[in-house]
Amino acid sequence: MKALEISISQCIAALTLLSLSLVNAHSIITYPGYRGNNLHTNGTVQQTNGLGVGWENGSYVYPYGMQWMYPCGGMPTSTNRTKWPVNGGTIALQPGWFQGHSTAFMYINMGLGTVPDNMSLPMVPVFEITGPSNNPYPGTICLPQVPLPADISPKVGDNATIQIVEVAKHGASLYDCVDITFADDDDVAEVTKDNCFNSSDIGFKYVFASSSLTATSVAPLHGPSQAPIVSVLLAMALGAWVL
Repeated sequence: MKALEISISQCIAALTLLSLSLVNAHSIITYPGYRGNNLHTNGTVQQTNGLGVGWENGSYVYPYGMQWMYPCGGMPTSTNRTKWPVNGGTIALQPGWFQGHSTAFMYINMGLGTVPDNMSLPMVPVFEITGPSNNPYPGTICLPQVPLPADISPKVGDNATIQIVEVAKHGASLYDCVDITFADDDDVAEVTKDNCFNSSDIGFKYVFASSSLTATSVAPLHGPSQAPIVSVLLAMALGAWVL
């Protein structure tokens, strides 16, 4: 009986490790896609002399974590691109894989071209999320209709990259990207309640600046351009599934 108990315990431990490895294999972007798994942390800061990335024994070392590397979490441009609507579309992500994200600022940017020179085109104004814990937590957020950056009019077949930036409570940023090709709606992967939903324990807040110390004088950071985030957050509340 003791041998059987040990065997069962070993099986449970093995299954636990397997489940953790499967969890860690997922990227932060769940729709429309992602460049690849960049949830890696290896090596020590001594090996890199305090740098965020180093090279040792023929491989890269990321002592702080690969996903902290600008602009796309250490991942190169993908040759396997994802089709995304030419007039804007859905973006879903899981924000709670690392510690320090009970609150976080979210940025969604775009870079144009096959290998963008930069990711300097905001798609929505910055917004804040509130999570259930400062420890890693499960959950998904979905923005069902993210617009294109202002004054951008791509054609079907053009390439671009969508960048997600998540700024933790301590100020450091996580980066993840998906390389896209603009396409007609009929050629894009269907959006369903399985790939676009908002977990009920993750909340959203506006980001604003006070122009004075009086409670009645508050100015939005983005002035008139705040309208896109209003429509996006409203769509998140009304147009996406909540689980």
